[in-house]
Amino acid sequence: MLDLTTPDGTGKLRITSVSIDSLFSTYHFEGPVEGYGLATGSATLTPYDADESRGAIQGEARVLGNDGTLVKPPIRGTFRREGTVIQAYFTDSCSNGDMNFVNWTIDLIARTADIRYWSLI
Repeated sequence: MLDLTTPDGTGKLRITSVSIDSLFSTYHFEGPVEGYGLATGSATLTPYDADESRGAIQGEARVLGNDGTLVKPPIRGTFRREGTVIQAYFTDSCSNGDMNFVNWTIDLIARTADIRYWSLI
């Protein structure tokens, strides 16, 4: 059973820009992720309802380790927005073989995303 009380790693991303479309919003981000390195990437949020309070999240990231290794985790999951905070949940299957359950807490006002992840293998 997966213990969600203590993550295997955390990260703090900052949102560097936002692209808005009538059907979705794309957030571009960067920042350090514990155990991996410097993450950069983008995530598109596509809402399922008119008030944009829930929907799908999809994107790509690249994480460059201090030793020069590159890890490519896809972003595929769901989100729920309450006010100015979005909770996103997904699993990733990284290019280095790691598999993680991931939670992002995105603060739209602070323009940050706090990451927590739990190893699945």
